[in-house]
Amino acid sequence: MSRLATISDPRLQQDAEALYEALGDLIRVYQFRDRDRICCHDLSITQCHALEVLTLRGGLTLNEMAAELYLDKSTASRVVAALERKGYVERTEHPEDGRAILLEASGAGRSLYQQIHRQIIEQEKGLLSDFDSETRRSMTELIRRLAAAAADRVKASGGSCCVVPISGK
Repeated sequence: MSRLATISDPRLQQDAEALYEALGDLIRVYQFRDRDRICCHDLSITQCHALEVLTLRGGLTLNEMAAELYLDKSTASRVVAALERKGYVERTEHPEDGRAILLEASGAGRSLYQQIHRQIIEQEKGLLSDFDSETRRSMTELIRRLAAAAADRVKASGGSCCVVPISGK
């Protein structure tokens, strides 16, 4: 696969800076929107993301949950413990590994997630209603591709904050 732009392309630098700014604006707006939607349910954004993962993916180990949320294991453990205290997460025995514990959303957790999800989807419908169907599909595809590329970079770096990026990779 050939690259459309090289790392030394001056336009690529401008596009990267514009993307950084646009994504920063989008992320900040969505974080506050989500926080405002979620906080009335006594959840943090991270707790809601964890509940979403457990609802959609089913039983996960703590290590799998931490990786899914891009958190270290100790932070993921605190998030899960808080959700468990609230009755939204349950721990069960792993069916294949007697030493491991599976985390699962409880009935109350799944119900809460579905309620929050419905509210956010209604907001998204309002945002998307000004765009035609093809534009909506294109935006979604582009965002998925950007997310996948960013996830690949995080996985390649091992999640370390001190990794120096390799030019062009």
